[in-house]
Parts: sequence; C-alpha cells; structure tokens
Amino acid sequence: MASAVVLLHGWPGLPSDYDGVREALGDVRVVVPDLLGFGHGYDGPFAEGDATADAHARRVLAQLDDDGVRAGAVIGGYDIGSRIAQAALRLDPLRFSGAVLTPGYPGIGDRAGAPELAATFWYQHFLRDPIATRLIDGNRDAVHDYLGHIWEIWSSPGSLSVAPNERRLVDAYARPGAFAASVQWYRANRGYAGDYAAIQTPTTMLWPTADPLFPLEWADRVGEYFTNATVLPVEGVGHFVPIEASREFANAIREFACDEMRRAPQPRKHRPRGHEKSGRSQVERPPSAERPR
Repeated sequence: MASAVVLLHGWPGLPSDYDGVREALGDVRVVVPDLLGFGHGYDGPFAEGDATADAHARRVLAQLDDDGVRAGAVIGGYDIGSRIAQAALRLDPLRFSGAVLTPGYPGIGDRAGAPELAATFWYQHFLRDPIATRLIDGNRDAVHDYLGHIWEIWSSPGSLSVAPNERRLVDAYARPGAFAASVQWYRANRGYAGDYAAIQTPTTMLWPTADPLFPLEWADRVGEYFTNATVLPVEGVGHFVPIEASREFANAIREFACDEMRRAPQPRKHRPRGHEKSGRSQVERPPSAERPR
C-alpha cells in the first residue's frame, strides 16, 4: 500500500471536502493539509509571494517531511489543490508513485481568457480587484451568499444546491481577513499557461463532464504536460469532484495505492528441505527500483 495518500482541497473549500473519499478509502493513511490562507488555514496576513502554487507546494512537502512521508505517496487534488499538487510533483517527483488530479493544467493555455467565456471566468478578475475584499471580507452574509453562489453554479445541476458543511465553510471564510487571504491565490497565479516541465509521475486526470469551467475538449494537451497520464471522464459530475464523485476519486487513488503495494518487496519464501525443484534453480529477483514511465 502507498506510504500515504495526500489530498489537497480547492477554493472555496476545506479539508472536509474529502470526507467521502476518506471513508471510501477505508484503512489507508490519509494526509489532508489545511492550505495556508484558505478557510481554517488562515492565521493572519501573509505576502502575495507565499500564495503561489510553488510556495504552497513547498509547505506541503515540508509537512510530509515532518510526517515521515518521503517516498511512495499518492497525491490527489482538485481545483487549486490540483495545481498545487502539480507543483509538488514537479518539485519532488521521487516522493510520489501516483497522482489523481482534476483540471486545470497548463495545457488550457489562454483559452479561459477568450471573450466568449467572460461570463464563466469573470470571478477571477473580480477576486483580483480590491473591491472584492471590500465588499465581502468579514461580512458573514456576503461570504455566505458569494460562496453559496459559486458552489451552486460550479456543481452539476441538482447535485449541490448548498455546500456540504456549509456552516463550517462560511465560519472559516467569514473571519475578518480570511476571505481576503484566500483570494490572494488569484493575484499570485494568473491564468493557466506556463513553460512547465512535463510531469513524469503516473497520473489519472479525472475530468468532470458537467464542470462549467473546463470542457472536456480542453483535455487535448494533457500529453504535453504529463508523460504518463490517463484522462478519465466522470460523467454528469461538476467541478467539486471529490464531493460529487467521492467513490470514483477514491477508486482512482486505490489503483495507484495497490500498484505501490505490488511493487513493495515481498517476504522471502522458504521451501522445506527436500522439496527443492530439480533442474535449473529459480532465483527470486527483487522488484525493480526503476520508477514507472
């Protein structure tokens, strides 16, 4: 089994977004960090440079060091958690044996900025403007209404009229300064394009077919940014994949976790004396240390 499963939540979200995934995984070690500046992870102002995907990834890797997770981990992420997971995979590929992600990814390029999609991606421009913080931060009713609107329009029709743990979500983001801290992501990480090295870690990209942000045809460049990736459409599911399709997310993780278990060294088998096979001796070769391509 994998040494640990590391799960990174999205915006607006909390580690509890993965409650259904954790339940479906059963007896597996799972690490779900509070990401700095998001919800419960807000503990005061921080510099915009600390909100980049790479900065978040370095903090996640440092936490894994503290937890003793240095190899054989499976990482999963959705929304901004997917982009942080991708940064972690580029920074420290040997730590991970597999990844389960959702869009976006760099191959989206500048397509999200097309004029005809202004009504879909308006929120990114809004959240970068200081007016968003002045209108929403610290105002519980405004936080409730804005986050509720996002959850309703990004989920598949009829699946999430309100966020799970809605009160906890609003409590976390309505604290003075918390909403402002969370939207620093959108100032520090503009757009999706970038000159990134291809990720070598075997990856399953779960692509929700009812996500209003990322149409399935935008999966056309996954092969340019992942050397060993499978795009798996998740039919009828919206943006919040770990919540709307927790079992599918867990199953994708379990595939990598079981692969890691099969690659682990097995106890040496001893035959009783007198039962050796005649002819050529059989040598049990240790599993190859080479990482899958």
